[in-house]
Amino acid sequence: MRKLGFALLVLVVSLPCFLASDRQGDALYDMKQKLNVTGGQLSDWNQNQVNPCTWNSVICDNNNNVVQVTLAARGFTGVLSPRIGELQYLSVLRLAYNNLSGQIPGSLFQVARYNFSGNHLNCGPNFPHSCASSVSYQSGSHSSKIGLILGTVGGVIGLLIVGVLFLICNARRKSHLREVFVDVAGEDDRRIAFGQLKRFAWRELQIATDNFNERNVLGQGGFGKVYKGVLPDATKIAVKRLTDYESPGGEAAFLREVELISVAVHRNLLRLIGFCTTQTERLLVYPFMQNLSVAYRLREFKPGEPILDWPARKRVAIGTARGLEYLHEHCNPKIIHRDVKAANVLLDEDFEPVVGDFGLAKLVDVQKTSVTTQVRGTMGHIAPEYLSTGKSSERTDVFGYGIMLLELVTGQRAIDFSRLEEEEEVLLLDHVKKLQREGQLDSIVDGNLNENYDDEELEMIIQIALLCTQASPEDRPSMSEVVRMLEGEGLAERWEEWQQVEVTRRQEYERMQRRFDWGEDSVYNQEAIELSAGR
Repeated sequence: MRKLGFALLVLVVSLPCFLASDRQGDALYDMKQKLNVTGGQLSDWNQNQVNPCTWNSVICDNNNNVVQVTLAARGFTGVLSPRIGELQYLSVLRLAYNNLSGQIPGSLFQVARYNFSGNHLNCGPNFPHSCASSVSYQSGSHSSKIGLILGTVGGVIGLLIVGVLFLICNARRKSHLREVFVDVAGEDDRRIAFGQLKRFAWRELQIATDNFNERNVLGQGGFGKVYKGVLPDATKIAVKRLTDYESPGGEAAFLREVELISVAVHRNLLRLIGFCTTQTERLLVYPFMQNLSVAYRLREFKPGEPILDWPARKRVAIGTARGLEYLHEHCNPKIIHRDVKAANVLLDEDFEPVVGDFGLAKLVDVQKTSVTTQVRGTMGHIAPEYLSTGKSSERTDVFGYGIMLLELVTGQRAIDFSRLEEEEEVLLLDHVKKLQREGQLDSIVDGNLNENYDDEELEMIIQIALLCTQASPEDRPSMSEVVRMLEGEGLAERWEEWQQVEVTRRQEYERMQRRFDWGEDSVYNQEAIELSAGR
């Protein structure tokens, strides 16, 4: 009888949360329907799923209240659903740069931070409301804060009760996690509880890759090769075979990568589907990315294969930024990738970007330290402070992302010694800075685009890239700021500041050059003339 009473208490206390989540899910699903979503976009917005907090582009607070929806630059062509106003805790709503039309429900202008810019909606200079709120990102509406407080108080009793059950279940789950990496004979093919990953048998992957045939090599990185494979059910996979598994670094890389990718789930992050461990092997299994990497599509594609057009490059820019933002700001502890580059951004069958290769990533306990001290990465992409001190943070990823943007725009490598033949800069960053100062942006653009790009968008991406690659990590924007700048918020102010700093820096550099110049007007040359005249 006591157990029954306890179960009823949990049900009664938890019921309001479930009902709230159900109303939120219905409102968001109605929003999806009216946005004219096409293809595989928002495929995880499932009407039958009670809690929408796991949906892509939706962020909730600790009480499962939807507080942020970000759907900027997705190409939606529909209208706005008035049911969005039912999300009473909503404090951030971003729908900029789609192709939406019609009326904006009045309740949406009450959202603390909204952005409807770049659409055909009833906002702007000719309407009563602006298309973007003026509230700073850090602040929120008074009413939304009160709502969050009330929601917290209302749900605290239920959370305490459910929390006890969660801790018990979690303790049991952790006991299974400790067994994940033990190679038990005869059980290689079993399913495990660790993120629902599949444990593959060595023989299964050997057959899938044709005995790891060199013809199936997709790429090679610091920890091993990646092979294309096909499972018996015709599923295509990519198998990463670690070559230094006996070294501490190799083993640590395997354990780290499995843990990282299992907890980091986002549409713009590469999904790990399984692994294999034996006494002598460590392998990771991923879904096969049909269009390979961004680097391949920029520089290595074969005649007749599609190139990355300008819209696809914009999707790569925003998708990669969102993936890194998730790693930095929505994972606890945060994740630093440490080798962000075009070769590590993969493309699925729809040319949607996913950030891959977490073998170089490392979990950072923000309560202990904000830096890691082992230098790994690719020359030309490594931030200067990381290279000189061995200290990395999320801002080192921002630097690498900025270089990747330059790769997207130019199609070139981060380091190219062939530019020396024309007395150009070896580093792509220095080369772009020089052409930007000279106002020759058109000469920067990848010739494969055949001038099919938007001048304003080109200038925007180059500006963001230069902001991301500033020498001082403190001056670089965070990835969430980068996402907002790509969506049309805050770039103008940051760029103006950057220009002022850059002008001052250039003036100081030129002053120092003149000081040590041995030309006709130099102090040293004048002294030499006077000495030779016997003065």
